Amino acid sequence: MCWTRKLTGDFSEIVKKVELNGNITVVEPDELYELHLSEQGQLARDILLNDMKLLKDHGASPSLNVIRYYDRDDDNPFFPTDVYSFHVDRSPVPTDTYLCTYYGEPSEILPNSQGIKKVLIPEIRDELKKQYHGTDEGFELFLSEHFLDLHYQAKPDAHPISLGLGNLWRLAVDHPESKVLPCLHRAPIEKSGQNRLLMIC
Repeated sequence: MCWTRKLTGDFSEIVKKVELNGNITVVEPDELYELHLSEQGQLARDILLNDMKLLKDHGASPSLNVIRYYDRDDDNPFFPTDVYSFHVDRSPVPTDTYLCTYYGEPSEILPNSQGIKKVLIPEIRDELKKQYHGTDEGFELFLSEHFLDLHYQAKPDAHPISLGLGNLWRLAVDHPESKVLPCLHRAPIEKSGQNRLLMIC
């Protein structure tokens, strides 16, 4: 589900003025208040603070992040399990994932019919069985424990959908009581020198 919006304000100013402390910097409301901003920057700040309040009032725990890049799963080039791979979120309790990109490259989703679970692809499954050193009965548990069953491969004719800037998305999560399929999504490859401003919970 999407709340489509065209936001006003200069979100890039906030990205530039936040003091970074690693690849992902969490920005607290108090830090936003302390930034000295132009009029357009103040408009952007007001939107961010209001979005955080709306989400908290809805029972969510929003986190505002300035992202340089996410860690890559370079140790497993055959089957990377980082967020740049199409994947679904899983939870033991009913929940949803909310996200909004305010600046930088937006995330992407993939229609479920256009993706296939990687562990069901014969050549990938065969290779994983070579890496697995347990009983046949424990193989599915092995896939789950290592989050391998959460990742999907786009079909050759797939058309990923950009989530765009300013839109607030509610993505379905894989949980025991879910009545819909979980949403396939991935983080974008960041543009060089351009950090992302993302709200997620």
